[in-house]
Amino acid sequence: MNIKHIRKVAVIPLAVVGTGHANAEVLDAGTNGFTVRHQLHIEAERSVVYGHTVDRVAEWWSSAHTVSGNAANLYIRTDLPGCFCEKLGEQGGLIHLSVTFVNPGIMLRLTGGLGPLGLMGVAGNMTWEFDDADEGTTVTLQYAVGGYLDGGLDTVAGPVDAVLGEQIFRLKAFIETGSAEQD
Repeated sequence: MNIKHIRKVAVIPLAVVGTGHANAEVLDAGTNGFTVRHQLHIEAERSVVYGHTVDRVAEWWSSAHTVSGNAANLYIRTDLPGCFCEKLGEQGGLIHLSVTFVNPGIMLRLTGGLGPLGLMGVAGNMTWEFDDADEGTTVTLQYAVGGYLDGGLDTVAGPVDAVLGEQIFRLKAFIETGSAEQD
């Protein structure tokens, strides 16, 4: 995944990417950082949503947003210190984000620069929250990034927001329909 690819993704309106009740926004963006937030309702019990988020990431994350080009190489380890990792061949791999806080079924916190942000001088904090809601679960994904990028981090806030929006809608589709592909 490269920054040019992420910028192209940003032109896809989130309303087209997913369905259902959703709230997505860039909360703030400046030259030294940004915060994006996505919140949506998934029609499944909280334990199921959390389990699919963590244990089945390879089935709902888009292969287009991996280094290997194959989401089947992704996994999340929640034993501390855990990781959101990707296998690269027999012996290779990478840590996309480090798992720094786990409260199973309630909250998962990861730190680092996701995707091309990992190649920049940034620090990030991604928090997934899972709350009981009428007939399902409310999932909130928030990612705060700070640091340095020539030209300013505000230039990548929208593209990062779009990529994360795509992933959370893929999670919703996967849980509710059995397929991460969206109509």
